[in-house]
Amino acid sequence: MRAAQKFSNCFYTCGFATLGSIWFLTALSKLVIILVITLTRSLTMPYPDQENLKNTETEKAKESSHLDLLDDFYLFLETNNYSPATLYHYKNDLAIFDNFLKSRNLRIKDLDKRSIFEFKAYLASDQRETATTHQESARRLSSASINRCLSAVRAYIRFLIDQDYETPVSPDQFKMVKRERSHPNVAEFSEFVNLMESVSKLEPDPTIAIRNRAILETLFSTGMRISELVSLNRRDINAEGTIFITGKGRKQRFVYLTERALSYLDQYLAIRKDNQKALFIPTKTRSKDKLNSRLTARYVQERLKTYCEKLRINLPTTPHSFRHGFATYLAEEGASPAAIQILLGHESLNTTTRYINASDRFAQESHRKFHPLAKRDD
Repeated sequence: MRAAQKFSNCFYTCGFATLGSIWFLTALSKLVIILVITLTRSLTMPYPDQENLKNTETEKAKESSHLDLLDDFYLFLETNNYSPATLYHYKNDLAIFDNFLKSRNLRIKDLDKRSIFEFKAYLASDQRETATTHQESARRLSSASINRCLSAVRAYIRFLIDQDYETPVSPDQFKMVKRERSHPNVAEFSEFVNLMESVSKLEPDPTIAIRNRAILETLFSTGMRISELVSLNRRDINAEGTIFITGKGRKQRFVYLTERALSYLDQYLAIRKDNQKALFIPTKTRSKDKLNSRLTARYVQERLKTYCEKLRINLPTTPHSFRHGFATYLAEEGASPAAIQILLGHESLNTTTRYINASDRFAQESHRKFHPLAKRDD
């Protein structure tokens, strides 16, 4: 009897222990399953990298924009064949306008003459927010940059009016500011020549030296923009050195290489052992699409800055100053302003006159030669 009772007690004790163990194991397995599911979800969810953060910020910016029909306006620009560069500048300039409206809690329907005046003052101040970082800018805009921003706003307002959108102001009320007249900063002709000829000494790599010499010779020979130069393809140049380019505003024109520039370009192309279509290509590239790689405008600007520092050229000499020098020294040699206008690709002759910055030396010689009271040898 006692043996039976002991057996019964042992059975119940083991049974409860077994049930406790089963409960514990069940709870533990559920916990493990929950942890596995949580870990799996965290691994499969997209990581909020910088690109995703930027997209999120962009979406938030769109949602909070105070500019009505903005996406429709950008679509209008794209469908009317505006260049990507123009579209980029319009977006930046309108972002500044949007920042201004947000700072005043204004919408387009709230604009009046007073708000236009305040916007122009906002552009001229150093307290405006930048287009991308939305931080206060420490640098004031030049009159040219202010006018470009005003021009973008005028185009946007004109679009709203064309769409029968209620707009209390007209585009013409955003009047341009007066541009400052700075003294011409064109390097002397001898400095341009010295700069081009010194590339072979300043570049240790002979391939880079030949290529960069051809770049500078092409810039000074044609007067083209740096954006036009880096967009050139081999097929754009014929045997005589005539180049057909599509420039600013998708306007097409011919420019011409001098025999000197053509000879240096031929030397560069002679050492090319590739089948890439771009005229000027990097010697090394990280791009997967090596067949379509080409030099950037930033690279040319940086190398030119380095050359000027080493040669101690104190005047600001940039790729665009080669364009100014091209026009200036053509004018000094007696070229027609109308011909220079065609070569530069300008619609207005007034734009061309800003590029024809005759040097002080040439102005002094002209004064001595043509002034009616100047001393003349009989």
